[in-house]
Amino acid sequence: MAASFVTLFQWRLNSMLLHENEILLGVKDQIELLISQLDAAGSFTGDVGMILGRESGHGSWASELRGMLRQAEDFVDDFVIRAYGQTEKDRKDSIAEFGKELQNINSRISEILNRRPPVETPMMLEEIQQFLRSTFVYDEEKETDLVSCMLNHINLPYDLKLSLLFCRVFLGRYGERIDGLVRVLVAAGLVQEKPGELMEDKAQENIDKLIILGMIEELEHRWDHFKVPCPYYELSLDVMKAEDFSMSTANSDSVVPPTARHVSIQDADNTIPNTNSFLHSLFVSAKDELSEASSDCLRNVLHNAKLLRVLDLENTQLKSLPDEVGKLVHLRYLSVRHSKLNELPESISYLRNLQTLDIYWSWHEFELSNEVLNLVQLRHLKMFQPGNDGEVRVPQGISRLRNLQTLEGIYAGGGIAKELGVMTQLRSLEVRCVSDDHADELYFSVMKLSMLRKLSLTVEMERESYDSSSSLRYENSIFPCLESFSSPPPLLQTLELVGRLIEMPLWLGSMENLTTLRLCYSHLSENPTTILQFLPNLKYLQMAEAYQGRRMEKEFFRAGGFPKLEYLDISSHNLVEWTEIEEGALPCLKQLSIYYCMELMVLPEGLQHVTTLQILDLWDVHEDLIRRLSPNGGPENYKIKHIPLVKYRGRMSHGFWGR
Repeated sequence: MAASFVTLFQWRLNSMLLHENEILLGVKDQIELLISQLDAAGSFTGDVGMILGRESGHGSWASELRGMLRQAEDFVDDFVIRAYGQTEKDRKDSIAEFGKELQNINSRISEILNRRPPVETPMMLEEIQQFLRSTFVYDEEKETDLVSCMLNHINLPYDLKLSLLFCRVFLGRYGERIDGLVRVLVAAGLVQEKPGELMEDKAQENIDKLIILGMIEELEHRWDHFKVPCPYYELSLDVMKAEDFSMSTANSDSVVPPTARHVSIQDADNTIPNTNSFLHSLFVSAKDELSEASSDCLRNVLHNAKLLRVLDLENTQLKSLPDEVGKLVHLRYLSVRHSKLNELPESISYLRNLQTLDIYWSWHEFELSNEVLNLVQLRHLKMFQPGNDGEVRVPQGISRLRNLQTLEGIYAGGGIAKELGVMTQLRSLEVRCVSDDHADELYFSVMKLSMLRKLSLTVEMERESYDSSSSLRYENSIFPCLESFSSPPPLLQTLELVGRLIEMPLWLGSMENLTTLRLCYSHLSENPTTILQFLPNLKYLQMAEAYQGRRMEKEFFRAGGFPKLEYLDISSHNLVEWTEIEEGALPCLKQLSIYYCMELMVLPEGLQHVTTLQILDLWDVHEDLIRRLSPNGGPENYKIKHIPLVKYRGRMSHGFWGR
């Protein structure tokens, strides 16, 4: 059966029984009865009727059932909140009272189900056209696209419809990150929790389905980010109202509807609008940083929004998190990216349901306190602070977090490297400031992580030679003991190495599952592609100051080399000549990006044979190179004239050429 709003309600109650078993044990049978009697309810078109304003018996009945289920969900959530901190006697009394109310809810839902009217005929094309003409300025070509999109939306399972709306409100200041969206969808309860399956994998599947349907698109210049294309972007505004989503600008006259459950407030500055106590998701972004008044408003909002599951405060530059955060018993996602936090409140330890804690780009000298060890359901911990090498020190005992899948931005010294070896459930690991004193132990631990999909290692920077503006960054910061990392995890798909390599590790050539490789400041004197170009699944390759030679010849890109590579990024302050690409190399390349190659005068012969190229991005390159490639008489334009989009920026010019 396709997912409906009834299905989502059942998923959430089952998840509640799983994670709040101790509190709900006394009423487990009644909750299971409620779940089972909804099995016969099936799927509905009521959500479509609400979007179009259709008056019908079936639509009204579905709206009534939806309202009842929301009341029931809020009632269960509120009971769990009240049960925390109660004495044993008070909890028994609460459970008895709660059980009686559950009986009433079961009876009312049963009565609504018994009144289900006959299923109506599907929506007619004329009805959709009438709705669109009342909503948008008439344009025949645009209407054809909107009708097609509306039909696609109507046929979506309900969980995918809501996933699309979360795509719309998840508007990070620094881009809409696919991996962040995955975690939001899981936290919002849009994925069924099943034993032996990872909810994140199912959420990614749903995103992939929306990409295949064209409802969201990967960004051309940042393929791990997404956008909602027109006309789905426009249609979503009307769909949002029906599904209790709200988007507003904090300083506009817009008012958050009293029934809104998922709210996005953009460009917050002097104030944050009041919200209701039924709020489940809150996204707040700021142009610069929240004022003192906005911080006070946020405190009031959090005090009232006790049912909150998702709280995203990206780029608000908060100096502190209100203690009220610790009272959000149901909170599953907390992001304070780009903040000025130097610590988290002690109350954070009460967030027993928290799945994601994202404190990427916190304030200088941020350290994680022992309170984080109480977050028993934590699945994703993402960190970075701009001081030193960006590492954040975590408390000993971090391996107690047995549900942790993502651990990023950590320092592995002080015994943490050894702990990593028992965290075999990890799928993403980022370690910064790797040094001699713990490197061997770190590599030994990482080789045990059989589930690992993503690994990033950054060497400790040599402070005496450090120049943040120099291409010689990390020139004297050599990866220690890398030869002992002889057997990388077999399922690894993404690898990033930041720091100088004496030579290319031979084990790189055996990584058959690798799809993404970033080599940054490797300063290699040898050709790094000799080992890499026959990796069977490599899709993205970044070489940022990875090669310090002045000349790249045809050996770098041989015929048949890089069979699945789609994105190639090269930056080098030393590179002067790139002579040739063999015909037949790079058969799938979509985008070539050349950054900070100020000495490079020509692009390689043979580039004209890479017919799959869609984008050429030239960023901070020599003006002579731009003139040579110009479509207005440039002598080497023949190498790139087949490319649909060429973007360029030199020291004196910038723009694009396109067909």
